[in-house]
Amino acid sequence: MLGQILPAEIFAFMLVFSRIAAAVMLLPGIGENYVFSRVRLGLAVAVIMYPLVRDGLPVMPNSPFALFTLITGEVIIGVFFGGAARLLMSSLHVAGVVISFQSSLAFAQTVDPNQGTQGAVVAALMALIGVVLVFVSGLHMLLFAGILDSYLLFPAGQAPPLDDFAQLAIHLVSSSFNVGIRMAAPFIVYGLLFYIGLGILQRLIPAVQLFFIAVPAQMVMAFLMITLVLSSSLMVFLEYFEDNAMKLIAGPQ
Repeated sequence: MLGQILPAEIFAFMLVFSRIAAAVMLLPGIGENYVFSRVRLGLAVAVIMYPLVRDGLPVMPNSPFALFTLITGEVIIGVFFGGAARLLMSSLHVAGVVISFQSSLAFAQTVDPNQGTQGAVVAALMALIGVVLVFVSGLHMLLFAGILDSYLLFPAGQAPPLDDFAQLAIHLVSSSFNVGIRMAAPFIVYGLLFYIGLGILQRLIPAVQLFFIAVPAQMVMAFLMITLVLSSSLMVFLEYFEDNAMKLIAGPQ
């Protein structure tokens, strides 16, 4: 009797772990390159969620091909949920890059831990602040709730809807770019007015290289703008993150 129950339970747990571990390895703040315990965290989350979803899991298949198909489908769903959360965070990177270009800070490069590549300092700063705010405000729990409710949206054993995943990914990319531009809108207006005014002065005083002289003043004004509007921009991001994270909980209401 135990010889029949134990393999079935091991299979069911590994099926849950496949989806949850794939999602956890991509979640913002948890699946970063500098977080070494994400595999252990994925195991811990799987242990917690396993009793909640056990009744809806399929029985262990007899053929290796069917087993491989089941695990592959679970990994794809987990990657989708983790990637969706990662796309929500990309709005911060867009805003930081636009701000860097508008403030002549684009050449100030540093390692962006959230993107895993070298990027603008302002973009890395906003990404780190965004991750901190998500955890401080408790919005990261919405992501775990979304992973749990994914078993209602996409029951284990069914083929993942790849077309719907692709459409949602396109929507998240476009909306994240839109939100990033909205967050950087004050800097776009400031940069436009600054360069228009500087161009008029350059026409009046053509012998003086005003664009080189005005770069320090532009940076000072950009730092002042960051001080004034950064909190408001991050509130726009948190509202956007919360609205879209709620859609991952049992789907749009």
